[in-house]
Amino acid sequence: MDVQLYVYDLSQGLARSMSRQFLGIQIDAVYHTSIVLGGIEYYFGQGVQTCRAGATHHGKPMEIIPLGRTDLPIEVVLEYLESLKTVYTPESYDLFAHNCNNFSNDFAMFLVGKGIPGHITSLPETVLNTPFGQMLRPQIDAAMRPVTQAPTPQNGAVAPSAVKNAAQNGTTKPAPSLTKAEAELKEATGRVNSVTTIQAVDRLLALAKDRCAIIFFTSSTCGPCKIMYQPFDDLAAEAGDKCVFLKIDFSFADRSIGSRFPHVRATPTFITFLRGQQRDEWSGADPRQLRSNVELLLNEAFPTHPHLSKSLPTLLSQSQRPILYTKVPPLEKVVAKMGDAGKDEAVSSIVSFIDARERFGAMEAPLTKLPKFADFLRGSTSTLPPELLFTSLDLLRVALTDVRVAGFFAEEHAGATGTPATVAQLLDHVNGLDESAPYALRLTTLHLSCNLFSSPLFVPHILSPPLSSTLISILTTALLDEKHPALKASALSLAMNIASSNHKIRMKKHSSNPAASLPSESELDDSEQVELLASLLEILGSEDEFSDVKKMALICAGWLVYCADMEGEVRDLWRAMDAAGTVGKLQPKVLQDRMLVKEIKSLLEV
Repeated sequence: MDVQLYVYDLSQGLARSMSRQFLGIQIDAVYHTSIVLGGIEYYFGQGVQTCRAGATHHGKPMEIIPLGRTDLPIEVVLEYLESLKTVYTPESYDLFAHNCNNFSNDFAMFLVGKGIPGHITSLPETVLNTPFGQMLRPQIDAAMRPVTQAPTPQNGAVAPSAVKNAAQNGTTKPAPSLTKAEAELKEATGRVNSVTTIQAVDRLLALAKDRCAIIFFTSSTCGPCKIMYQPFDDLAAEAGDKCVFLKIDFSFADRSIGSRFPHVRATPTFITFLRGQQRDEWSGADPRQLRSNVELLLNEAFPTHPHLSKSLPTLLSQSQRPILYTKVPPLEKVVAKMGDAGKDEAVSSIVSFIDARERFGAMEAPLTKLPKFADFLRGSTSTLPPELLFTSLDLLRVALTDVRVAGFFAEEHAGATGTPATVAQLLDHVNGLDESAPYALRLTTLHLSCNLFSSPLFVPHILSPPLSSTLISILTTALLDEKHPALKASALSLAMNIASSNHKIRMKKHSSNPAASLPSESELDDSEQVELLASLLEILGSEDEFSDVKKMALICAGWLVYCADMEGEVRDLWRAMDAAGTVGKLQPKVLQDRMLVKEIKSLLEV
């Protein structure tokens, strides 16, 4: 999809004609910019705002600059925008320090790998470098704020669904077409089908041959039947495509239906079917009985996971916020250790960015040229020896705590899908060094890997090959390292982040709304879950006393096991290794930890 920069003049021509008189220098415009893709305009003012392209209160743009193309799926773009809202809040707007042009620059960097023209982003500094600019700053900011932070015009507002639909001209794959049978099933489910012919009954029951169905027999003269109409409609909507709901009114139905069901002599009567076979029949206007019987039918047709019936308050209350390593080292010392490599422009640029962010916050730290930093990082695997490579990775570790940087590196690859190029190369390199990798490099790599979770955009890549395979290899090697306790603790932090993310995706599939799970969200490969769980069980089976290390391993194991496929490799492993026995031997002193042990042991006994 094409990405464009819309450029406006907030002064409506006054800057060009009067700037020299007031400031002593010539400026052509007071720039306001926005990013346009898929017919939607994205800009910063009253927070991050959207509008139909060209329909903002700024009127017609003075210039439209093509920035390139992006193949990122619209879901990824919108998730990145959501993360930017933590940086670009309505309160943080500043005409000179944190404005629409900073937003456009960050967004463009993410979409096409380059920022917007420098003469636009440098204008505030140019103005403030003049004596009158500094003096008039409060007045200029106050005068422009009503313009820059005006609400989205009503005639240009777009619904969230419209933003997604706007991407259909190139960024997202069209939804696969349904087969005739799938289309018929979709049409027949989620609602009540009122039928009058035996042919319609047979067609609908045939659609339910691999699921369940229920027929509600009623008549227009049946008073009690009316009590059941709304509950029946509600259950149909709740069941979705799992069950076909039919309603037959004998007052209007063909005689052939009565011939097929001669034993139905009263209304309301209900008959259920499971995979094409008739199951239960009952009569009476009892909404509670109807709901109970339908729920039993659905559970039999689509068995729920045995773990879902267990009470697990301790496990399920554990914090699932990612563990991040945010401490900033003395940057000048890190750069000094790099030697000549530390003189690279990309290094000084990222150091200035980190320093500004630490001192003044994200709003005072505009993004640096991240593609150049990425080039430096990839080259550092050959320019820096293994014992100094940790310095390069440490700069990236710190930079990743900014959601803008993390978002860029998450999607820094060719095409709509793939592996984050720079991060993958760095991790592959360290993994290839295996046990010969210096301790500082291994530790920094684990901390860097944890910080990938700063952006949700990284999660689908982390849980998918080849990045998942590399990360599991790095962390399992560290988990079993008995010489360096800090490596094991850091590896457990990474394991917590991975297991938690995997658990969240699995829970979406078991939720009442499985559609909430995005197509890009998939669990860690079974073989990698097995490798991780085996390492965790080895830690739990050690003779050491129960400690924070064992508690973290126990929580990770619980998340990996909870609602795992009962026919899958993970369950095969925990049964083969007698994981229930291993966990049962743990003897924590704290009551809450003993409850955790009891809950996870109950999962492993299933």
